[in-house]
Amino acid sequence: MRVLLALGGNAMTAADGSATPEAQQTAIAGAMESVAGLIAAGHEVVITHGNGPQVGNLLVKNELAASVVPPVPLDWCGAQTQATIGFTMINALERSLSRLGCDARVAAIVTRTRVDANDPGFEHPTKPIGRFLPYDQAKPMIEHGQVWQDRGEKGWRRVVASPAPLEVLETPTVLTLIAAGYVVVAAGGGGIPVVRDRDGGVSGVEAVIDKDLTASLLARSVEADVLMIATDVDNAIIGFETPSARAIHHVTLEEMRDLAAAGHFASGSMGPKVAAAMQFVEQGGQRAVITSLEHITAAITGNFGTVIQGRSYASPND
Repeated sequence: MRVLLALGGNAMTAADGSATPEAQQTAIAGAMESVAGLIAAGHEVVITHGNGPQVGNLLVKNELAASVVPPVPLDWCGAQTQATIGFTMINALERSLSRLGCDARVAAIVTRTRVDANDPGFEHPTKPIGRFLPYDQAKPMIEHGQVWQDRGEKGWRRVVASPAPLEVLETPTVLTLIAAGYVVVAAGGGGIPVVRDRDGGVSGVEAVIDKDLTASLLARSVEADVLMIATDVDNAIIGFETPSARAIHHVTLEEMRDLAAAGHFASGSMGPKVAAAMQFVEQGGQRAVITSLEHITAAITGNFGTVIQGRSYASPND
């Protein structure tokens, strides 16, 4: 099968959220052990990943140095973290594949995602990023043109646009690499946000694109059979943290829509993953799976995790 594997932030940091270089290298090495098993089983794999903690580290550096050097814009932060994570990921994956006796080739590409320049988020940004700061520390960033909001006792926090992804510009490159036998790492952090210029080129913008929605878009663009969203739990849960909590296994798109509409999935955690999985199936995808990273090989068969079935997919339980 051709699989678009979307790795969550837990694959890039330590269990306690630490994002030191050493913690990231260790976490990524562990994650790539699971990914290597999927590849060794004969599947074509495209990998996307989060970059929140890594961008967060760069934003802290921006804040500390704002009175000395101009802050690095968000599109640059995205490009830098894509390259760093991609470099670390392909090194670790090559080692894991070698141990399994698999000679698959691996490539990471810096990837741009086009958004609408007229997206309302650019006029009224609402996506919070980075740390809370007292006003005197936020002030230099505001003077550099950033939008910060007073959040009361917690302090001030930066907000940016979060526009919908429209096109992953490097899709043809990804397809070329797949055809040449490569495992591809692409569209990290949702992709570097860009808008189309009047002259036909593109320019980076200050925005954060939802990584799961970009994963869904790229999965459709490369004609993946399965969108696999790897997180830190085996299944999506309804009634989370209540006595009636239960895991979701096989569901139809209509059933998952009803559960989402009932408010079972928090917007800051499982909600975006469920939305991306539903979007993939809505637009013709065969199957979307949400499960833990360590179980992705088992989940690829549809026998594990939360599986949203497309019309062309028959549950293994049928």
